[in-house]
Amino acid sequence: MKKVMTRDGSETFVNDELGQSYHSFTGAVEEALKKYSEPLDVAGLAKKQDTIKILDVAYGMGYNSAMAIAIALEANPSVSVEIVGLENDPAILDQIGTLNPAIVGYDKFHKMDSKNLEFSYVSLGGGKISVKVLLGDAHDTIKELESSFFDLCFFDMFSPSVVPESWSVGLFESVFKVLKKGGKMSTYSCARLARDNMKKAGFLYDDGPKVGRRGPGTVAWKE
Repeated sequence: MKKVMTRDGSETFVNDELGQSYHSFTGAVEEALKKYSEPLDVAGLAKKQDTIKILDVAYGMGYNSAMAIAIALEANPSVSVEIVGLENDPAILDQIGTLNPAIVGYDKFHKMDSKNLEFSYVSLGGGKISVKVLLGDAHDTIKELESSFFDLCFFDMFSPSVVPESWSVGLFESVFKVLKKGGKMSTYSCARLARDNMKKAGFLYDDGPKVGRRGPGTVAWKE
């Protein structure tokens, strides 16, 4: 697993087995903000609700979750954020302590590794922050979660061209099931396989932001 620097100064890793990086080389922190927290309006949700519940599929180094917490607390210091991550590779979790991205509060994530899969703390504004990672195949671990529980989902699997099974109808059906009515999902991919399977699972979708790629991402929602 090779560590590389992206253009915004934040680090990511390249998965040797798949030959793909965990983030865009244009900017790992930029991606967490502009492909996930911003298109799903984490800040707006934090101003409306006392608690935000997020499912982070392919948790990786925790950048997407850390950014969401930082954005939520900036918008509403007293908001509580509950995150459940799904991750199949313990090796990437063990790299979290080696990283120092420009995300406020990321140092809290240094408590997370393959042997310490959850932590919680109370923010300065009084909101309770909790993060828990379920280690294993997402097709299986997502079945442990409660139906209609999450407000948002970050879907950040390796690309459909490399691991099409990670973009299956079955997995999207499981995501659909655990999202609340009106819940939203964001991903960097606009691949036809991904969008067709989202639609078969019950989602409606539209283009997400175009950041560091020729094509847009996808934002999907549950009516």
